[in-house]
Formats: sequence, structure tokens, C-alpha cells
Amino acid sequence: MGRHDYDNQQPDTDSSREASGHHQLSPGVLLARKIFFGILLVVVVIISWGLIRASHLYTQAKTTSQKIYAPVQVTKQRKTHTLLQQGQPISILLMGTDTGAYGRTYTGRTDTLIVMVLNPERKNMTLISLPRDAAVTVSGHEEEGVAKLNSAYTYGGPKAAIKTVQNYLNIPIDYYMLVNMGGLSNMVNAVGGIDIKPLLTFKYYYNFTKDKLTHMNGDMALQYCRMRHDDPLGDYGRQTRQRQVMMAVLKKAINIKAMATDEFLKSVTKQARTDLTFDDLTMLALKYRQTTTKIDSTHLQGVGKEINGVDFEVASQEEKQKITNLIRKNLNLEVRTTGYDSNISPYQPLPNNQ
Repeated sequence: MGRHDYDNQQPDTDSSREASGHHQLSPGVLLARKIFFGILLVVVVIISWGLIRASHLYTQAKTTSQKIYAPVQVTKQRKTHTLLQQGQPISILLMGTDTGAYGRTYTGRTDTLIVMVLNPERKNMTLISLPRDAAVTVSGHEEEGVAKLNSAYTYGGPKAAIKTVQNYLNIPIDYYMLVNMGGLSNMVNAVGGIDIKPLLTFKYYYNFTKDKLTHMNGDMALQYCRMRHDDPLGDYGRQTRQRQVMMAVLKKAINIKAMATDEFLKSVTKQARTDLTFDDLTMLALKYRQTTTKIDSTHLQGVGKEINGVDFEVASQEEKQKITNLIRKNLNLEVRTTGYDSNISPYQPLPNNQ
């Protein structure tokens, strides 16, 4: 199996490791590497497919959606509201920031970025993890030169992050969801903890034994997702563990009545921001629920490269094109050439018909 024959995962199935041979990221000064992306997806699912169906909490759910609603001044490339009404495929940029973790209040960086594509016709959800250290030119801050993808949020908030990802891969981002690290433990605890089999044996605040079914509370799940340097696959291995935890939380979150509580709703308001309105979320609940039937996940593969004395992950144009093609195909869009930055890529742009 090649790496782009990505995992086909059901919500009640343990995540399997991706193919071996990944490049291990060079150690460096990285902010909040422990953000795990599963919590982002869980928030989307819970708000749209869990809370809304609890009619007795309709008012609280609507109030929650209004509090987390945070539009950005980005011109949409597509008529997103029409897409939702028609049940067409949509993309959501999921971002995890270290703001809010352990009492932090600074802007932080989005060290987790995932493009999520929901295709109701195929009853399929596709998750593409983007390297936080990917070398990019931040939209609106081109004068800063080469920067890491996770710094786009620091430069210009969700707007800069969205536009940078759009330019990087030449794809439309229809919506975004931002979640603070501070909500991870609460979210896992809210479902009563999770039961998973660790993918490898290691010690990181807790002892984890490979293939031993382990019940984890919020903090234990957080630490399980945080470890990176002792994983032979480095950050890519960490992403696999993150997806494993996400599946475990998702399995319980979509079935547990305890999620539809006033306490949980209040917790969400402190942790999440999105440009999805309550009406948008309602349409997600009505038209996109079946996309959890099949969940595919993969990542953009980069190689370590030093630029101006800083370690980056640089993806080839061919690799970026594969990811661009994957996203656009699942959005039912025609093929387009991936993004290109002459200051970063050692490769020439691909022909327009690639």
C-alpha cells in the first residue's frame, strides 16, 4: 500500500498506522506541538449532528453557535451557503491553536491544520493533515519572506491562515473551525474517557503499552497525543495517534446523550470559533451526517530542508499536486495546477493539464 492509499477508517475502528518510511522532522523550537486535531472534528460533529437534535436544548445550542460565530473578511471562492442548501461537497479548514492551553493568552500558532472535505453523495469524509513546518509565503505578509505554515495565524488570524492554505494548494476553503488547546481534556472527559490500544510502547507522564487496551481520561489522552520525539515516525507518527484518539472520541460523541448538556455547551463557547452560522450547522446536521460512514485520512508529505538557517518541511510540486488533486476530486471540482512559490520550491510549476 502506498502512502496515498490512505487509511479507510470507520468511526468504530482503531486507526492503523500509515505506511512506513516517513521523514522524521528535525527538532526545533515549536509552540504547542501537542494540539491534537481530533478535537476539532469532534466539535464540528457534536455541534452540528449531536446538539441540534436535542430539541430540548435548542435554545442553548443556538446561543452557543452565536457565541462561537466569528466571520472573517475573506471573499469566498464559492457560494458556500448554496452548496450547503444543495448538499454539495464542502471543505472546512480545521485549526488547533495553543491559545488557551495551560492559561496561555497570547495569539499562538495553529500547529495543527487539517483540510476536511465532506462529500455527502459518496458518504465520505476526507482529512488531509498539513505539516505545521511547511515552507510558505503567508498571504498578506509576503514581505516577511519564507515562513512556516503554522505562523500564518500569528500574522493575520484565521484570514491569513485560510488564504495561505488556499494559495499553497490552489483549493477553495469554504469554512473554518478553530479550537483552543485548553479544551482537549474537557472534551475527552465529557464523553467519559476513551478506550484505545496504544500504537507503541513509551512513557510520557504515563506508561503506554502497545496493543494493551487502555482507558484514558482527558489528561492521559492529551499526553498520548503529545509525544513526538520517541516515535520513530516523528510528527507523522504523532498525527496517526491523534487520528486514533479522534476516532475513539467520535465513536462515543455521536452516540452519547451527555454531550447535549448545558455544561458542555458552555465549554464549547470557550474553546471554539467558526464562520459556520447556526443555520449552516443545521444544514450540516440534515445533509452531511452520513459523511461519517467512511473516513479517509492522509497527509502532505514534506522533506526537511534548512532555509536561511531555519528548519522547514518542503513538499515537492508533485506531492502538492497529489494532495490538490485529492481535495478537488472530493469536492467534485475540475483539476487545477497546485500552488507554486518560486522562493521555496526547487521544482518548476507543473503544466496546467497535470
